[in-house]
Amino acid sequence: MKPIFFIIMLLFLGACGNKTEQKEQKKAENISTMYDNFDFQGHRGARGLAPENTIPAFLKALEYGVTTLELDVVISKDSQIVISHEPWMNHDICSKPNGERISENEAKSFNLFKMDYAEIKTFDCGKLPHPLFPEQQRQAAFKPTLSMMTDAVATYSMKNDLQPVYFNIETKSQPKTDGIFHPKPTVFVNLLYNKLKSLGILPYCTIQSFDVRTLEVLHQLDTSVTTALLVYHEDVKSSTFEADLATLSFKPDIFSCNFDYLTPKMIRAAQDKNIKIIPWTVNDPADMTRLIEMGVDGLITDYPNRLKAILQ
Repeated sequence: MKPIFFIIMLLFLGACGNKTEQKEQKKAENISTMYDNFDFQGHRGARGLAPENTIPAFLKALEYGVTTLELDVVISKDSQIVISHEPWMNHDICSKPNGERISENEAKSFNLFKMDYAEIKTFDCGKLPHPLFPEQQRQAAFKPTLSMMTDAVATYSMKNDLQPVYFNIETKSQPKTDGIFHPKPTVFVNLLYNKLKSLGILPYCTIQSFDVRTLEVLHQLDTSVTTALLVYHEDVKSSTFEADLATLSFKPDIFSCNFDYLTPKMIRAAQDKNIKIIPWTVNDPADMTRLIEMGVDGLITDYPNRLKAILQ
């Protein structure tokens, strides 16, 4: 009886193993199928791998097949659209033209809204090691204008026979710093909108913001432009999604929240309203897989290499 028992157990375990393998294969197939309609976004280009919001970071993201480049824009003194997360020189990543590191106390004195772009370009924002991203490749890099970045992306894409990439552009503004670190929403949005039109990439752009004022101005200007409402919440509350939508006078195309706030109920509620859910910033492969299985329409990540490995 003993040999038969072991044979039965081996067959049973083999069957279980096959079912597990089939289940994992099916899961992988489902994720792979989703890729065709999935918005794969590189956060600030590929912040985990190259200096954020710089041309090297955007080109690095393209290497991993992102569908969308996520970025932030501010306005310089001479009304240039500059790619930068802060409207000043971040002391963690930027150095003065003479190579001296910027201190935390003086960072905001290097106010991009009070500096012409020619001066902004003389600061390096790529050589310092990023305290949060040890895999980031250090290299000389400056804050580019939007035009510089799109030209570099177009050249790289043409050279490597890539499909046109999309741009998810965040307007960095808030009411309390109007006229201090950025122009008022009407001026800000018009400058950005006109630039995108002149570059011929408006149909490939999403405008996102935590500042609903800029989204309202844009919607009044051109209802055809894709909009994304950015939100951040620490606590999950069933009523918050509807409350967030109520901050706008129109329905955004995309609802973009911090990923740990997201719930299956929220995803269903958004998609029932024909609103896409694209959370930020998702860097752990386990979280990526979980969110994809929950049915999100895309992900924003600092590590395009990690997300590509899951989507393949």
